[in-house]
Amino acid sequence: MLNSHYDRDVELDELIDRIEVQRRRTGRPIVVGVSGYCGSGKSTLTRQIVDALPGAVRMRGDDFLDPSRSHRRSSDWDGVERSRLVSEVLAPLREGRPSMFRRYDWTRRGLGEPESLPDAQVLAVDLIGLFHPEALPTIDLAIWCDVDLQTAARRGLARDAKLGRNHEGLWRDVWIPNERDFQDQFSPRAHADVLYPTSL
Repeated sequence: MLNSHYDRDVELDELIDRIEVQRRRTGRPIVVGVSGYCGSGKSTLTRQIVDALPGAVRMRGDDFLDPSRSHRRSSDWDGVERSRLVSEVLAPLREGRPSMFRRYDWTRRGLGEPESLPDAQVLAVDLIGLFHPEALPTIDLAIWCDVDLQTAARRGLARDAKLGRNHEGLWRDVWIPNERDFQDQFSPRAHADVLYPTSL
């Protein structure tokens, strides 16, 4: 990752240009990490990036969550399986070597069948707890969805309600405290190359 300075108040077109420049400069497939608080707009932004960039593929963060652990208190988002993401996906993609990976199958409540690593020039990964020492070395461009935790949580609760899910207890007792602990311990916003405002 670059992390030489922050881009602030970046428009989507500027962000896409920045990713293209990074890919050309690097001369190999790159990993774009999109992180932020729960409800900050990570998935929406990642889909926009992939739609705008030929040769870009999204890797869903939910494919690398263990719900039995992501639904309990931890200071480092223990339910995020960063080591599996790095070893099976991010490192092989950047090194140009084939790899097999497994998504978490939410229907079966376990890991799914092995799949080949997708052919991508840009792999965009959206995930809570991504800007962590385990994963940061394998991220070429780190984008933080820049919205405060209170706003992100309000959005997340509204999204859950719209989908008929009552997660108020989880938000209050687990996810919001986890976000605060992760922020205090790892300062993920400070590790971003780009702060992308998603407060509107």
